[in-house]
Amino acid sequence: MWQDIRTLNATANALFGLVALALVSCCLWWVAQRPYFTLKVIRIEGAEQAQLRHINPLTVRSAVLARIKGNFFTANLDTVRQTFESVPWVRKATIRRDWPNQLTVTLEEHTPLGTWGEDGRLLSTKGDVFTANLAEAEEDTNLLTFNGPPGSEKEVVARLNDLNEWFAPLNLSAEALSLSGRYAWTVKLSNGVTVEFGREKSSTTLKERVDRLVGIYPQLLARLQDRIESIDMRYPNGLALKAQGLKVGSDSKKK
Repeated sequence: MWQDIRTLNATANALFGLVALALVSCCLWWVAQRPYFTLKVIRIEGAEQAQLRHINPLTVRSAVLARIKGNFFTANLDTVRQTFESVPWVRKATIRRDWPNQLTVTLEEHTPLGTWGEDGRLLSTKGDVFTANLAEAEEDTNLLTFNGPPGSEKEVVARLNDLNEWFAPLNLSAEALSLSGRYAWTVKLSNGVTVEFGREKSSTTLKERVDRLVGIYPQLLARLQDRIESIDMRYPNGLALKAQGLKVGSDSKKK
């Protein structure tokens, strides 16, 4: 080996390259640790230039700053993102580095739609369940009431939108919507009437039952006025209802 000039040159070049690489790495590490790159500015802005309604940038920055480790080069952006997303009202955080010592944080807020379950959590318009100050949420809108099995949140919000569209001819909307553990639907309308729709046997079951109710509801209202308390639409060809001082069952012949 020691007499093989080519092998010796190749070995020497390899060693020289490793030493040079180590020196460059040490230099880069030394430069990266300079105080010049210490994070001095964390700028917080709303997504798509939207104004943040429930998030105070100063308060959030103070709460999160102590939990951010590293400098411009070494800060773990995924960890920083998770830290901001743990703050109440934050739905999504996007982090980017801005040379030489700044992070820009873009925050998307939850938009509350109603309450979910009985433990004080909120449901957003995008079907996300989150925890925040209930009084603040009530400042934005009249909160609806939702319930359903875990994981059904987005389905419930989608069905709310469907129901509001289907009940529009009656100038009614849903103010409470529940999906039971057996996946049966119950809706409370804006006039206070509760409607049982049951389980969806097919993709058209719910729509067909709503259409049937919308078609007959003006007749029921003309006879019973505002005395209707609840309606059961789980019958294949009819309905049953409960009104103040009256209970009526209806099948296809009685209808």
